[in-house]
Amino acid sequence: MGLNFRKSISLGKGLKLNLSKSGPSVSFGKSGFRQSVNLKGQARTTVGIPGTGIYYTKTNNVKNLVGGLTGNKDTAAKGKKGTGKAADAKGSAGKGTGKAATVKAAPAAKQVNEELIAQSKAKLEEFAAGIEALKSVHKQSDGYIDWEAVANGAVSGQIRELQPFAQSVLAGDIDAYFKVIEQVDPFDDLLEYGSGFEVGTDDPKMMEIEFQVKSSEIIPTEYPDMKASGEIVMKAFSKTAYYELVQDYVSSTMLRVARDTFALLPVQQVIIHAVDKVLNPATGNDEEVTICSVRIKRDAMATLNFERIDPSDCVESFESNVKFRKTTGYAPVDRILA
Repeated sequence: MGLNFRKSISLGKGLKLNLSKSGPSVSFGKSGFRQSVNLKGQARTTVGIPGTGIYYTKTNNVKNLVGGLTGNKDTAAKGKKGTGKAADAKGSAGKGTGKAATVKAAPAAKQVNEELIAQSKAKLEEFAAGIEALKSVHKQSDGYIDWEAVANGAVSGQIRELQPFAQSVLAGDIDAYFKVIEQVDPFDDLLEYGSGFEVGTDDPKMMEIEFQVKSSEIIPTEYPDMKASGEIVMKAFSKTAYYELVQDYVSSTMLRVARDTFALLPVQQVIIHAVDKVLNPATGNDEEVTICSVRIKRDAMATLNFERIDPSDCVESFESNVKFRKTTGYAPVDRILA
C-alpha cells in the first residue's frame, strides 16, 4: 500500500482514504493512528496525515474503564487525615479519661477504612472489566447490510441513505465500496481498540487490511492490587500474562475487523495483517514487523459462536502465519499473499 496517491477521499476527523496504483488505503498519522492510554485516567487519540498539518485529537477520561487509580492515594490521604482528626479529638476530650477518648475515635477510623476498601474493590472490578474488553473486541460488530434490500428500497433509517450506492456495490464496483466506507465510517468505533488500519483491494471479492497494533500503548504492563488496608498498589504483569493479553487483544481485534468488513461489504474473504514493534535480538532495536497474517472466508466466519470462542485459537484455525510463545510473545512472520 504505497503513498503515491492518485486520489484522496476525506473520511473526516483528519482521516483520508487513499487510492493508489497499488490499491486504496486509509492513513492515520505518520506511522498510523496513535492512541495512548494512561492507566491513571487519561486517554489521548491523535489522527493525522503526515506533512499536511491535518489532525484530530481527542482526550477522554478513562478512569471508569481502567480503574481510576489516582483516586486511591487521595482517599488514603484523606483517611490518614481523618485519623489525625480523631487523634486530636482524643487529645482534647480525653485528658481525664483516655479510654473514653479511644472508644470515640475507633468507629471513625473503622468507617474510613471500610470506605477506602469499598472504593478500591470497585476500582479493581473496573480494571478487570477493562482487561476483559481488550480480550472481547470480537464479540460486537456493526449490523449486517443486505444490499439487495437496500437496492429495492426495503430498508429505513440511515441505511436508506446508502441506496444510491447499492447497484454499484452489487456489481462489484470498488470505487463504490470506498464511497460506502466514507459514508458509513465503519472503522470509527474500532479506533479505540487499535492504533490504525490501512485498507486496500483490487479485487471486489476480497479486502486486504493492515492492523497497526501499537501494543506498548494499548496493553497495560501493570495491574492494581489491594492491600489489607484498602490501599491500591501497582504490580507488574508476568511476561506470560502480558504476552497472552497481547495475543488475545490482537486476535480479538482481527476477528472484529473481519466481522465488520463482511457486515458492510459483499466480499468473500478478508486478509488481515497485524503489525507491531518486536525486538530484533541481532540489533537490539524494536522493529515494526508483521506478527500475524490470516485469511478469513465469509462462509467460515458465519459458523462461529463469538460468545464462546477463544480468539487466539480461532485465528490459528484459519489459514494463518503466526509464531507466538508465551514467554517471548510474537515473532516476525511472512504475510499471506492475496
